[in-house]
Amino acid sequence: VWLAGAVQQESESETAEGIMKVCSKARATVVRGVPAIRATRDCSARSGVPRTVVDRRQREAIGSVVCRAELNEAEQQAANIKRLQAQVSEGKIKALNASEIAPLLQDGWVLLDVRPPEEVAKGQVENAVEVPLFEIDDSSDPGTLLKQMSAFGMGGWWLGNKHMRLNTRFMGSVRRGIPTDANVIVACQKGLRSLSACEQLAKNGYAKVAWVTGGFDSAEPGDLPVKGGKDIRFAGNGGLSDVVGWTDAHRKANKDQTVYDGPFGTVLKIALAIIFLDA
Repeated sequence: VWLAGAVQQESESETAEGIMKVCSKARATVVRGVPAIRATRDCSARSGVPRTVVDRRQREAIGSVVCRAELNEAEQQAANIKRLQAQVSEGKIKALNASEIAPLLQDGWVLLDVRPPEEVAKGQVENAVEVPLFEIDDSSDPGTLLKQMSAFGMGGWWLGNKHMRLNTRFMGSVRRGIPTDANVIVACQKGLRSLSACEQLAKNGYAKVAWVTGGFDSAEPGDLPVKGGKDIRFAGNGGLSDVVGWTDAHRKANKDQTVYDGPFGTVLKIALAIIFLDA
């Protein structure tokens, strides 16, 4: 759920290449399945099979294709994360806490924010270089449409996650904004995307790269210079969970509140009142 959709330039690291291979394979599987479904529909008219049965088979076929694609991506992402964590353990990538960012920025380090623009708009760190590693995939081809529906059905309606694609211009944009001899802190909202970005930077000539473990979700108010004084922990929220206030960021920010406080508490009180009046 957190890495929905999880690259076409070979120079942009093995991680980027691996993710693109998985996505390409999934897209090819989906596209190959569409003609087969159409052929089944045509055969139903000749064979006399009820259309409702054919429609059900179509839905099952689509669901099977999407599940296989999601499983392949999840397995690839798990392998990538394991390899990246090993690099952190070996000291190739320096691990930081969110509270350590500000002092390093004062010492001349550069903060690279790899979140998509939608998250940056909810909490923008001052003087950060913003280059998204992933971007929303709004393509209208059959494979992408299935992935978008899958992302919405598998938690997107609750968490606000959308199907993403890797930004193939990522390293080019980073090079234009940050010299290779700079000390770079890489961060995202939760820490997974930035870890992948760290590997790309290290393989493209950046000798000193640091990764923010836990991402901006782990930051406390005052840890970072955020424009407008916003709480950056809420920047990754979305979907129905954000509307009702039932997210990790809400719980951390309202430790002293009970379940009846906040937006979720309001909804809960209304629901209880309706049940009481109906009884």
